[in-house]
Amino acid sequence: MTPEISIKPELPLVETAPHYRWLQLLLGILCMAMIANLQYGWTLFVDPLDQKYHWGRKAIQVAFFIFVFTETWLVPVEGYLVDKFGPRPVVLVGGLLIGIAWFMNAHADSLTLLYIAAAIGGIGAGAVYGTCVGNALKWFPDRRGLAAGLTAAGFGMGSALTIIPISSVIKNSGYEAAFLYFGLGQGLVVFLLSFLLSAPKDVKVATPAHVNQTKVDFTWQQMIRTPVFWVMYLMFVLMAAGGLVATAQLAPIAKDFKIADVPVSLLGFTLPALTFALSLDRIFNGITRPFFGWVSDNIGRENTMFIAFAMEAVGILALSILGKDPVYFVLLTGLVFFGWGEIYSLFPSTCGDTFGSKFATTNAGLLYTAKGTASLLVPLSVYVVEAYKGWHEVFYIAAGMNALAAIMAVIVLKPMRARMRNLQ
Repeated sequence: MTPEISIKPELPLVETAPHYRWLQLLLGILCMAMIANLQYGWTLFVDPLDQKYHWGRKAIQVAFFIFVFTETWLVPVEGYLVDKFGPRPVVLVGGLLIGIAWFMNAHADSLTLLYIAAAIGGIGAGAVYGTCVGNALKWFPDRRGLAAGLTAAGFGMGSALTIIPISSVIKNSGYEAAFLYFGLGQGLVVFLLSFLLSAPKDVKVATPAHVNQTKVDFTWQQMIRTPVFWVMYLMFVLMAAGGLVATAQLAPIAKDFKIADVPVSLLGFTLPALTFALSLDRIFNGITRPFFGWVSDNIGRENTMFIAFAMEAVGILALSILGKDPVYFVLLTGLVFFGWGEIYSLFPSTCGDTFGSKFATTNAGLLYTAKGTASLLVPLSVYVVEAYKGWHEVFYIAAGMNALAAIMAVIVLKPMRARMRNLQ
């Protein structure tokens, strides 16, 4: 099957009002912020759940794996529905599922119910995430790195403003109340915003000459037959694994390091180390996405990947050595998230550049399933910790994976994409 030709004009042409696409971008960012706590707030609920039901961390973290797995592996299906029917109905259903999932979490008195809720929440979050990222890639073919980065920043930073309130509600009213209030509130906001979302009928803009973009649009069937896709997929898995472990296990790591409740004073604020780290991490995890997305628009995707992925490897190694100091723990976890979060802007924008805009939501969704594959390593990290009586081995493995991805970006992916572009 021959890829569909996509004609690109020499001069910018936007069919709709020039500011309308920025409104669509803003709506996507707000939707992403509303689903952030489903992943990034989860670590706050692990120990309270264990204290009440004594299910054990490993059993509870299976719910996190189920959430990430369903969030990612169904995104291609949801992306197909978006490409066919538009973003509105998919995000609307996603908002309903988000509210239902956290309502169930608030009343879950068995692991089975907790796991079912995790699956429902994952489907809802994936519907919102895949739709908003794909829509950004379509509306901004000329600034894919920045647009995908700003959208993904909503997911990365969305929990920053609510970490302290959620912690407070858990402490004062119990984790059940936190699940209930925040779940219903987030689901309602997404539901309402869905009515304002729309897909571009025709957005054709001139792209910078140095950005390596395809001249054709690939269907997902054509995309998965290219070696470039599988190289990107492997790199995504290598990078996503370490960050997911940190996201799911940050509270247990801080407790095992015996610094979770130690006060840390930085930038005029004094907070317990874990609370400070969670808040700062969410901020850095959000800032890095548009920042490195913008950088990649200017110096190229692969060059940016090398810089960011190498930074992540160094940050993880430093955390393994210095993390038992509460101040270093806060600062280094911030660095780790700054070196990790950009994968959610760099990989979607690279996918759009490589395989075109027409089926961007479906294609980016398929690539995003690498996050689901990486989530398989989250429960395994607990077993490694128990086997080696500490987190150092987990950190070393994650740093090695990040270093490998950094090297692959410039040694493998960059020349492969250049050859693919020259053959068109």
